[in-house]
Amino acid sequence: MSDSNTTVIARKPSAAVSTGKLRVAFAGNPNSGKSTLINAIAGTRLHVGNWPGVTVEMKEASFTHNGHRIDLVDLPGTYSLSPYSQEEVIAADYLAKEKPDVIVNVVDATNLERNLYLTVQLLELGIPTVIALNIHDEAEKKGYRIDTKGIEKSLGVTVVATSAVRKTGLDELLDAVVSTADDPERHKPHDVSYGPDIDQAANNVLERLGSELAPVPDEYPLRWLAIRLVEQDERISGLFDERTVRIVQDATEHLRSAHGSDLESLVADARYAVANGVAHQVLKKPATAKVELTEKIDSVVLNRFWGIPIFLAAMWFLFKLTFDISTPFMDWMDTVIGVVSAWAGAGLAAIGASEWISSLVIDGIIAGVGTVFVFLPIILAMMFFVTLLEGTGYMARAAFIMDRAMRSIGLHGKSFIPLLMGFGCNVPSIYATRTLENPKDKVLTALLVPYMSCGARLPVYVLFTAAFFATNQGTVLWSLYVLGIVVAMIMGLIFKRTLFRGEPAPAFVMELPPYRMPSFKSLMIHTWEKGRHFVVKAGTWILLASIVVWVLYSLPWGAEKHDTLLGRTGQAVAPVLAPLGFGDWQAGASLVTGVVAKEVVVSTMGEIYAPAAVGEEPAEEEAVPTFGEGVTEIATGLVTAVGDSAMGVLSSVGITSIAVEEPGDDGLLGSLKGTFSPLSAFAFMVFVLLYVPCMIVLVAMRQEFGSWKWAGVSVATTFAAAWVVTFIVYQGGSLLGIGV
Repeated sequence: MSDSNTTVIARKPSAAVSTGKLRVAFAGNPNSGKSTLINAIAGTRLHVGNWPGVTVEMKEASFTHNGHRIDLVDLPGTYSLSPYSQEEVIAADYLAKEKPDVIVNVVDATNLERNLYLTVQLLELGIPTVIALNIHDEAEKKGYRIDTKGIEKSLGVTVVATSAVRKTGLDELLDAVVSTADDPERHKPHDVSYGPDIDQAANNVLERLGSELAPVPDEYPLRWLAIRLVEQDERISGLFDERTVRIVQDATEHLRSAHGSDLESLVADARYAVANGVAHQVLKKPATAKVELTEKIDSVVLNRFWGIPIFLAAMWFLFKLTFDISTPFMDWMDTVIGVVSAWAGAGLAAIGASEWISSLVIDGIIAGVGTVFVFLPIILAMMFFVTLLEGTGYMARAAFIMDRAMRSIGLHGKSFIPLLMGFGCNVPSIYATRTLENPKDKVLTALLVPYMSCGARLPVYVLFTAAFFATNQGTVLWSLYVLGIVVAMIMGLIFKRTLFRGEPAPAFVMELPPYRMPSFKSLMIHTWEKGRHFVVKAGTWILLASIVVWVLYSLPWGAEKHDTLLGRTGQAVAPVLAPLGFGDWQAGASLVTGVVAKEVVVSTMGEIYAPAAVGEEPAEEEAVPTFGEGVTEIATGLVTAVGDSAMGVLSSVGITSIAVEEPGDDGLLGSLKGTFSPLSAFAFMVFVLLYVPCMIVLVAMRQEFGSWKWAGVSVATTFAAAWVVTFIVYQGGSLLGIGV
């Protein structure tokens, strides 16, 4: 049995090792510190893609250690390799088919018993494995004593104690990986025994696989295949014909007669028994366990009465802090964009560029993309604080807190996790619904995702709050995010009583990770990964959309702006929007282009709400600037930028005694103030919050559910919800005389 298994799995590793290039797969439970450990090892070399044929995120990195080229693959975090979720299927298929040279199993030293269940399953593959006993420093603080040599002796693997946050044990871990890959036979893990009955059944299947049965797919390890067939894994059974399946049933007949037909649970119990046995042998805990800090905090934040108010207060504080920190940098970015525009105008004038080229560059590209880029600081600040909450473990509590509310609309509390992801971007939230087992839950959750205010809407909010609500921007932004959640709950109730009638969802069961302070490097890497999506979109889709908007706003050439193609489009939708408080064609045109991507609303406004669009003529001396004047403007702009950003920093720490002339209400903000009232501005933000998802989200729904049906339902229901809620806000505010 052992020789056959070795023959199957040893082909690729030996070939790879001979070239000096190693493929190393990192596998571990969620909350085991796997991502932090990988970031500590790979850092900025880590890049993100998708698994072939699926849209679940994968991360890879390549680097050199002791003369060996290492290709690191980060498998999705999973508690087991049982094929119940997309993550588990991906992890199991990659390991079984691709057979990396070494598996690094990241184990949380503070939860050894639970983590070892996945370890036992990994050993079934027969692939050389190294255990990274992570978070070892916290285990020691708790008084835990772990016999690493005992684990090595029991399982036949190398164990290295690591701390991703403190960056200890990293070199030793990579040394162990290289040593294991160089001599895979010596580091081959032990065949785990699950008791005489299961072992005998697995041996019977192995004998049949080698003789009576049809040819076995050679990409799978034989022993792993045998155990999967014993536990009646439907995905693996589907690889064989009916005759093969019957022969396997014959081989496991004795096991079923002795233990019943539920062999899957029998094998799972046997794995847990092995994991518990190893943990009991190697782990020593202090006799008197003290109350952990996590338990003390959870007694407050998970309180049935205080949990939701604390969650709302935490989100409010996050938004306020985001604005307070990012505003000086946004002012500086705004000045820089103005300087770039002046520089571009001077350069184009100097080379004698035609009027339409100058208009395309300045009024189209710079005005469109530049207006969006101004908001990069607040996007990054928001992503930083959201990542901080995720890293500390509080976001997992938020999902737990919302369980009761989610069940009231027929959803499992686990559905709140994709919804929380929607605060960053709705697209990965749609893909994250595949972690839900129930097809009804997947579709219903996907229909609620667009009500979660993604980062793409943030530039719109910031633009309007800066113009109309400068003294309480954080509170206004917080109210929009809360409104999105409330509307999502209401729509969930409507869906539950119409499209998705059925049994109530079961109670939510999930593991809550201990509170930890993530490392600064890890925070910055994750923040950049999320913020990079905004930068790439601004440099590609928003750039393209800005050019298209400019074309639509310029043709027919020489026509009045309201008679251009974009103007006519805005006029066509304006009557529908008039009862909502913004019935001019400019607002309508901006919302139409925002269907491509919500940031395009701002870039479109940057093009059409210019002073010229509301009747202001530029100064004569600025119409065709000379090269010398352009350089002067650049120098003046840079001095102003430095001064503005310096004042922003000083005022943020309480120094306000320096007199500075306040800028006038010119440019885009001034144009908006002349068009909107505070009430209509808030109503506009509400509409942007709720109206139809962007095109990329709709495409994600099409990919995930196999047709345009649910994407169409999403478009219809979000537009209806947006119109009704905005109508109530504006008309109600008008009746009460608020902000008119």
